[in-house]
Amino acid sequence: MKTIRYGLLLLLPFAVFLSLRPPDAAAQDTMRYEFTERKMGTTFKITFYAGDDSIARAASEQAFRHVDKLNGILSDYEPESNVNKLSARSGSRRFFPVHPALFRVISKAQEVSRETDGAFDVTAGPFVKLWREIRRSDSPELPSAKQLCTYRKRVGYQHVKLDSSATAVALTRPGMQLDFGGIAKGYAADEILRILRTFDIRSVLVDAGGDIRLGDPPPGKKGWIIRIPAHNEKGRRHWTTLQLANRAVATSGDLFQHIDIDGKRYSHIIDPQTGLGLTNQSMVTIIAPDGITADSYASAVSVLGADRGISFIASKTGCALRTEFKKKGEADRISIRKSPAFDRFRIDTSSK
Repeated sequence: MKTIRYGLLLLLPFAVFLSLRPPDAAAQDTMRYEFTERKMGTTFKITFYAGDDSIARAASEQAFRHVDKLNGILSDYEPESNVNKLSARSGSRRFFPVHPALFRVISKAQEVSRETDGAFDVTAGPFVKLWREIRRSDSPELPSAKQLCTYRKRVGYQHVKLDSSATAVALTRPGMQLDFGGIAKGYAADEILRILRTFDIRSVLVDAGGDIRLGDPPPGKKGWIIRIPAHNEKGRRHWTTLQLANRAVATSGDLFQHIDIDGKRYSHIIDPQTGLGLTNQSMVTIIAPDGITADSYASAVSVLGADRGISFIASKTGCALRTEFKKKGEADRISIRKSPAFDRFRIDTSSK
């Protein structure tokens, strides 16, 4: 199956995990397994503890097959995907039944859009496609005011209507295009964890191209050790180390994906309200109860900025964040902000 590439809202593969001293696997009657495959335009890596090789292989194969199925439902690169068929029917104001997975992702996206006043908006697909073309150009230029005005008429989460009783969706404006670049990988990671649990595999780490979903800790451990690249206020690189279980972590930012136009740097992350790439160089790390939340919140806070992002995440139970934003007028200075809960998950490895 053709793999998905989630366009300009793609979260970057920032996080890595460490395997410190391995636990006594024999005592736990489990062994550690790792499986890696290329999915959704990125690398998916599943690490877990299971009782034997046959269970491990069967579980991983079913998990990866399920990701392929999600790819065929959610990808705007797949002509016959469920989301493309829905987008093709936009403007009719009729409700169309959709796959439950698509309904779940749209429902969560709508919730986050309402919470963030549109800072997160999966209807920004027309802007995303426009910027894909700009990024591919040998001589990139900013979209004209006329282009932005035309596409803006096709964007807006308010134009998405849901009917939960029929698992149906209506896109009420013509030319709408949904893009799940800021939410799909987190959802896929959640789904992998769900599939593995049907095999009674619970000590799990899923790395979906940098979107991390964690189940129970490794045997004999308090949690999985995750390292997140970070910077100090002078811009020097270092690592933030987290210990997590039964949570998710996602990092969004434009440290690697950006484009320079007329001497100005534009992020791969699009502001759905302006149609332009963000110019506030940033890196946002979100800890949340599940992957779909961490993924979407990381994209949203990148658009909201540090102050509004801190207030937003502080109101969410079980969530925490750390943000880095370049200071205006100070190219080498970084403003670092954290929510009060973030340090509860951070551990000091300086003496280890």
